[in-house]
Amino acid sequence: MRLFIAIEIPDDLNNKIVNLRTDIPGARWVPAEQIHLTLAFLGEVEEDDAELLGRELARIKLPEFTLCFRGAGCFPDRHRPHVLWIGLEPEPLLDKLAVTVRATALACGIRREERAFSPHITLARLKEHVPGEIDAFLDQNSRVKLPPFSVREFTLFQSRLTPQGVVHTALMNFQLKHAAHNT
Repeated sequence: MRLFIAIEIPDDLNNKIVNLRTDIPGARWVPAEQIHLTLAFLGEVEEDDAELLGRELARIKLPEFTLCFRGAGCFPDRHRPHVLWIGLEPEPLLDKLAVTVRATALACGIRREERAFSPHITLARLKEHVPGEIDAFLDQNSRVKLPPFSVREFTLFQSRLTPQGVVHTALMNFQLKHAAHNT
């Protein structure tokens, strides 16, 4: 099973993110139903290990938090962009959740990607570099204002590669603690 752990974006906010799309040659925009904030990409995981992971992720008891967006950007940089993204304001509880999720996967014997956690939401993958179009998109969205959203849960997803494209299926949701219970 190809797995990842992520935070889903609320539908109303998802629609606002989709509306940021422009006509950039060679851009493959992430389908609306697949927009998410990845906490950890795990890759191929045995079914038994996935079950253990689910049990261990359910033990995470961190508080809910709110995320705010902070402009658009690209990876690796403007000179060689491969991914367009929208960023997030720093949030210590998000960082703590990502570290905890990754440590939990490792404790279950699941190797994870080596890249450091960089909070962002992927908007598009770029097949070619069209400097004027990409620069215009980044400049136009450098101060994009989207409403903040509350994070109350995170999800273990299966990612299946099909001839029609990638299909994400939520396997398990894990609730964060309500603010009134954070004592």
